[in-house]
Amino acid sequence: MALTDADVQKQIKHMVAFIEQEANERVEEILAKGEEEFNIEKGRLVQTHRVKIMDYYEKKEKQIEQHKKIQMSQLKNQARLKVLMARDDMVTDLLNEARKRIADIVKDPDRYAKLLEGLVLQGFYQLLEPKVTIRCRQQDVDVVQAAVNKNISIYKETVKSNITVRVDQDHFLPSDICGGIEVYNSNGKIKVSNTLESRLDLVAQQMMPEIREILFGSNPNRKFLD
Repeated sequence: MALTDADVQKQIKHMVAFIEQEANERVEEILAKGEEEFNIEKGRLVQTHRVKIMDYYEKKEKQIEQHKKIQMSQLKNQARLKVLMARDDMVTDLLNEARKRIADIVKDPDRYAKLLEGLVLQGFYQLLEPKVTIRCRQQDVDVVQAAVNKNISIYKETVKSNITVRVDQDHFLPSDICGGIEVYNSNGKIKVSNTLESRLDLVAQQMMPEIREILFGSNPNRKFLD
């Protein structure tokens, strides 16, 4: 039985409707898959940038912390230097005060003469030479000569040896020093410096640990006391 035009048209409409439905379902499937892939990619990108942002701020935080540590270290070092400078100033003031008191001793003829006697005899003992030359300030020549005359016999009696002493009348120690003497052997190559300044410097060097402990207390970082 042959199909009529109406039947053909009906079948065509049915086939078109089926194709449109299949196409719509396919489009929806593609759109759904595309949206899913978009969301996945979006999430990946968000996570990637989130990690990058976290890394960036973590590095910044570490840099800031490191900068703070450096600044704190610099401030501590500056404070430590200021303390050390202040302590050095105190020690310097103390030594200057000692120099002033030594100058006061020199102003007392009896005390200064007694001091020179000790310095002269000490110079003899340190050199242990048969011939020595003593150099002093020009204004001290007479008192030094008196100290020499007094100590020659003491030295001879102690070491059982003769000694010839010359007080230098041609070369003098600077007049602006506090006082004291320098003792030379016969060829002038060996010298014992017994000026008051050199004696003070020597005593200050030897006693500096004790001086600092008296002024500033014991140092907890110091392991040895000798």
